[in-house]
Amino acid sequence: MLFTVSRTRRLLQCVSRLLQCRYIQKGHTQTNGGLKKAISAFTSVCGEDGVSTGETVREQHGRDESVHRCRPPDVVVFPRCVEEVSALAKICYRHNLPIIPFGTGTGLEGGVGALKGGVCFSLRKMDQVLDVHQEDFDVTVEPGVTRKALNSYLRDTGLWFPVDPGADASLCGMAATSASGTNAVHYGTMRENVLNLEVVLADGSVVHTAGKGRRPRKSAAGYNLTNLFVGSEGTLGIITKATLRLYGIPEAVVSAVCSFPSVQAAVDSTVHVLQAGVPIARIEFLDDVMVDACNKFNSLSYPVTPTLFLEFHGTEDSLDEQVRTTEEITSANGGADFQWARDEGTRARLWKARHDAWYAALALRPGCKAYATDVCVPLSRLPHIIVETKEDLIQNGLTGPIAGHVGDGNFHCIMVLDPDDSDEVQRVHQFTERLARRALALEGTCTGEHGVGLGKRALLREEMGPGAMGVMQSLKESLDPKNLMNPGKVL
Repeated sequence: MLFTVSRTRRLLQCVSRLLQCRYIQKGHTQTNGGLKKAISAFTSVCGEDGVSTGETVREQHGRDESVHRCRPPDVVVFPRCVEEVSALAKICYRHNLPIIPFGTGTGLEGGVGALKGGVCFSLRKMDQVLDVHQEDFDVTVEPGVTRKALNSYLRDTGLWFPVDPGADASLCGMAATSASGTNAVHYGTMRENVLNLEVVLADGSVVHTAGKGRRPRKSAAGYNLTNLFVGSEGTLGIITKATLRLYGIPEAVVSAVCSFPSVQAAVDSTVHVLQAGVPIARIEFLDDVMVDACNKFNSLSYPVTPTLFLEFHGTEDSLDEQVRTTEEITSANGGADFQWARDEGTRARLWKARHDAWYAALALRPGCKAYATDVCVPLSRLPHIIVETKEDLIQNGLTGPIAGHVGDGNFHCIMVLDPDDSDEVQRVHQFTERLARRALALEGTCTGEHGVGLGKRALLREEMGPGAMGVMQSLKESLDPKNLMNPGKVL
């Protein structure tokens, strides 16, 4: 196990403070009126610099990147180790204070808002990469480690972590929301790439979902507790460590872009590429409106038609075959202007339209805000839902260019709206509800990767049905009987 000097020093500080505040664990249950006593107890656990009630700090921790309004907590704590997280959670449990975990605040569904006040656990000080097992292709990280920080740390090992939601999110936060992104078609989502989790429950107890220190590549031992917490959005516990799968950095990478006469032709090409066994690493879709926006934003000249952006990973020899097969398939489906690139600079230019899609959409209406929908349907239903969605946007006078992870059937309408125009806000809300129900009618889901958070709770009930929702509620009540963990989210 790799322990840095700073990690060892931090553990000693944690133990010292916990020994000083053993008296805190005694006493009886308080109501929320005991907040001042709780704050005093928090300070004894993680020091005065580890507790903040300042308005600015609270507001920073009461919002994410979503359109939901800021809901600041009553206090923010900054634990430095799992022992402190556990001690703080025990204090909250005794005083009946809600607990809201916070990573980097890059979520898109209002998951960090403190709807009932309470205590935000900001985990940024727990930022150590604890174990790297190169020969086993796995790593264990604390919740403050972001995906970019991990890949920077791994640079000299020949390994990388490929799940990329776009934002430089914290890895444990990505596990909590079951994040994915552009590489999921080849490498999977967070759900497929988490081997074990350390979780602090509402009462302060610590559990290891696959057994303490265990990291097998597969297991048939007992219930799959790891995937119970992946996607739980902080409603069941605080993730304090994650053991993740790693992959070898590919020897070579090739990117390509191709335009199509219709959405159907682009999706047909995607299906045929996957059926041909091409190990495509990324295959992304932009509709004509998004391509036009990206052209204007980046001074590009792509044809304003449905477009696929592709990426291939492998050896030099294997990539030649992958590109040749894909070009033949796209041509057979009416694809044109097939361009490909090997060197990093050209690849970056080729992908610039897709990478800047969010900002290009915002540039369509300067001064407005954006909200991204997140439905996902079976691949064969994708052309149908995209065509209906585009018709819906036009009929209701809404701006919503489309970008999607077409290999997974997951796409986003980037809804650009004026938040001060109540009529437009209402029309966008109604549109997103129709879109989600359209996806459910096509055997899909209301959220492919962003999570439920605040806005999709009613849709979740429609999607899962009363039986499954009852099981979820029972699990919640068993693990969090006081409903302290991120209350008001998911269920």
